[in-house]
Amino acid sequence: MLLVTMILQAAAGAALGKAGVAIGAAVAAIAAAFGIGKIGKSTMESIARQPESAGNLRTAMIIAAGMIEGAALFAIIVCLLALVL
Repeated sequence: MLLVTMILQAAAGAALGKAGVAIGAAVAAIAAAFGIGKIGKSTMESIARQPESAGNLRTAMIIAAGMIEGAALFAIIVCLLALVL
């Protein structure tokens, strides 16, 4: 009976870990999408106000979006490594 209880507790812990990894990866992806959306919105508003600075704003937007995307990718990889290791 004790062995069955230990096996059930280990299985429940593994399932809880998988759920945590899935939630962590989802939160990282949603946060990145929200951040990139805010950057795009702000850049479009700035370009509408000063069209002559569109090139500089676009460059800054792409760099910032790339940095957010890199951080999100890193977070998702950490979540997947937590699942494997």
